[in-house]
Amino acid sequence: MTEPTPAASRLSLRRLLPLIVLAAGLAAFFALGLHRYLTLDTLRDNRQALAGWVADHWLLAALAYVGAYIAIVAFSLPAALVATLTGGFLFGTVFGGLLTVIGATIGATLLFLAARTALGDMLRAKAGPKLRKLEEGFGENAFSYMLVLRLVPLFPFFLVNLAPAFLGVPLRTYVAATFLGILPGTFVYASLGNGLGAIFEAGRDPDLGLIFQPQVIGPILALALLALVPVVYRRFAGKGRTGAAE
Repeated sequence: MTEPTPAASRLSLRRLLPLIVLAAGLAAFFALGLHRYLTLDTLRDNRQALAGWVADHWLLAALAYVGAYIAIVAFSLPAALVATLTGGFLFGTVFGGLLTVIGATIGATLLFLAARTALGDMLRAKAGPKLRKLEEGFGENAFSYMLVLRLVPLFPFFLVNLAPAFLGVPLRTYVAATFLGILPGTFVYASLGNGLGAIFEAGRDPDLGLIFQPQVIGPILALALLALVPVVYRRFAGKGRTGAAE
């Protein structure tokens, strides 16, 4: 049996390094107890100081917020919802939502690239026939599938960030579908965040299940169904061509 060469070991470690860094960041987040500070209670207790700092240093605050959101998504930290509400509270529905979408898209893209670099090629090389067939089907309709996965929160956000890296989704398609797909949900929560001041003053808790209310989730589901139209069309068009050939 041939032993792996030192060069091959270094190459493997170099390929895995991005994921190792991200995993280490997630572990450090909990080890340092930072998860105890990224809460709505922290925002409630510090809202006046934060709002004052944003008013005095808007551009710096906006850049800091986008940078923090990139880190939250890239390291898969369980703080995206609180961060989105904070963005709406500090910057308003429009700017807060837009800054959140930018940060989330960049963070998701970094995680996608890290996973594809570290494991994507290896998993596809060792994939069985079923996974290859799934990859082919996903690849033919990658944008539509990605858009549906982003629009409808059927799976955890970090999982939707990782899976396309293993299914050969092109980077451009991934970025475009991510940016467009997270727009509706993000602006719903940014709008809720924009009203947190009044909610805090009244001593109430925000309704975090707002997005699942019929008047909100209905239009989002309609967009998801619309995104599936090209998939259905291709499938039926393909069957039509097959029947005609026979």
